Amino acid sequence: MSGTSEGPAPAKDLVDRAVTESHEGTASATPRPPSLPATPPIAPAAAPTAPSPAMDRPPSLLGAAFTAAPLAMAVVGRDGLVLTANEALGTLLGTDVSGLAGRAAADLVGLSSEAPTRHAYLEVLGGREDRLRCTRRLKHPDGRSLWIQVTVTALPEAAQAVLLSVCDISTRRELQRRLRHLQMHDPVTRLPNRTLFFERLTAVLEAESYADGGTGRIGLCYLDLDGFKAVNDTLGHRVGDRLLAAVAERLTHCADEAGRARAAAPLVARLGGDEFAVLVEDSTGTDQLAELAESLLLALQAPFDLSGQRLSVSASIGVVERHAAGTTATGLMQAADTTLYWAKADGKSRWTLFDPERNAHRMTRQALSSGLRPAVERGEFALEYQPLVGMEDGRVHGVEALVRWHHPQFGRLTPNRFIGLAEEDGSIVQLGRWALRTACRQARRWQLERPAEPPLFVSVNVAVRQIWDSDLVADVAKVLAETGLAPHLLQLELTESAVMGSAGRPLQTLTALSDMGVRIAIDDFGTGYSNLAYLSRLPVSALKLDGSFVRGFQYEGSGTRPNPADEVIVEAMIQLAHRLGLTVTAECVETSAQASRLRRIGCDTGQGWLYSRPVPPDRIPALVAAEGCRRS
Repeated sequence: MSGTSEGPAPAKDLVDRAVTESHEGTASATPRPPSLPATPPIAPAAAPTAPSPAMDRPPSLLGAAFTAAPLAMAVVGRDGLVLTANEALGTLLGTDVSGLAGRAAADLVGLSSEAPTRHAYLEVLGGREDRLRCTRRLKHPDGRSLWIQVTVTALPEAAQAVLLSVCDISTRRELQRRLRHLQMHDPVTRLPNRTLFFERLTAVLEAESYADGGTGRIGLCYLDLDGFKAVNDTLGHRVGDRLLAAVAERLTHCADEAGRARAAAPLVARLGGDEFAVLVEDSTGTDQLAELAESLLLALQAPFDLSGQRLSVSASIGVVERHAAGTTATGLMQAADTTLYWAKADGKSRWTLFDPERNAHRMTRQALSSGLRPAVERGEFALEYQPLVGMEDGRVHGVEALVRWHHPQFGRLTPNRFIGLAEEDGSIVQLGRWALRTACRQARRWQLERPAEPPLFVSVNVAVRQIWDSDLVADVAKVLAETGLAPHLLQLELTESAVMGSAGRPLQTLTALSDMGVRIAIDDFGTGYSNLAYLSRLPVSALKLDGSFVRGFQYEGSGTRPNPADEVIVEAMIQLAHRLGLTVTAECVETSAQASRLRRIGCDTGQGWLYSRPVPPDRIPALVAAEGCRRS
């Protein structure tokens, strides 16, 4: 019985005939009823073989197996209509199996709901593909959702049909959902964890998600509790976990309140430790993020009552708001992390908005810091020299060596741009050795070039870290021996804050250098909180007055009455220094009036633009000989 107007053939007959045709190994010109995959036709063999067990079985057994199989199945014609189905499919779909015949299989199991799936299904029906497997979600007649795995397999060509099998995977999907929830949520706060947060953030930043609507902007509040480590250390991690859970509850409440007038509330996630993130999709601008950050800080101000223990915490928040286009998850988080650092550095318990200019400065600082050590090896540094001129005779007595960095990207950089970085990362030791060797070698070269003239001493700046992280005494002795420069022609300058109160190794180092004959000068004198009584016990030979004192002299002759206190203070420091047997150099001398007043109150040498800006070493001999350095 074939599938004619008399109705579809019973499952048993369809399956039996498919098996029989397959065993006969013939291809009928007329379509034969579809069947389960059968044993391929058996080719004649050279020698007789024993019949296979499958061939011995009555074909009716296979039809009965199809009908009684627990796996839901249907045979579907090339036109996509169900030819026959078994009881398991009717039970799975919640309908009478007798009513399935003649219905479109794609509609029964949702194969036509999506264009890619529909196309793949038609390819199998047309015999151009062998198999389709997909997962669909159906609505069961009893109202529950049903997840099924659908497999469509092409039957032998002669059958002109495909086999549809359906497996209920709802339980497996639910288990997967629960496992995913555990993997994607923090066990302490029940909030989305870092993994889920970045998954959501990445999806939000995909062009398709904001191209067809919304503001096309994104905002992020990156929050860190202030002093949370102290809670864990003093009260234990159990109390710390309860505090984190309570904080999460308040943050979630704030997010829900912020989302009342919007399509969705901001996503609150715990990124780890005491760090939380609040992600705002389709943000309306910085005002919205600022308002949200304020509400988050306000929500955390009230004390937390944790099983009778009252705890107060504060938070710092980095706020970033920008266009989603062109933004990456990594870039957004870097900006948020940087801004959170600013909030911490600015005093904590506050929010700070991302500032591109401030970030550019930070990035430049980072680029300089990472390039310091290689720059010394690549020869990117150079020394310039500024004359130290005697106030009485106008002669150049010495020079101060000032390092310059010829950066390949940022150009010529003065010490204030990189010395602090070098001290932080320790590269100042390597840079300091190079500057010391280069300056002493240059001073010795000038001496040999001008044997008849009094030799110039060279003054080199030394950072206190050079004392702690290296053997400065050995470095100086080695350089003097290599260059042949006399120790008294080398002056080492250390800042007042580094020298005053020195004890232990720093004092021992300064004493050893002084005993070697090297001059020790205190730079920027008068700007720190000096213990003047301690000054007499230091092996110091010179003081360099900070330029802020000298600038107070610049109004003389300009019609503005000078402040007498400036001169009194400077004169007192000069007299103190002279009584201790020290010489005094005034920095930042820019006018003749300043030079005259300094000379009148006894200053020994001056340094500043009045005499010369820092210049390359080949210009120093000309300055020494020029009348520009005569007595002012």
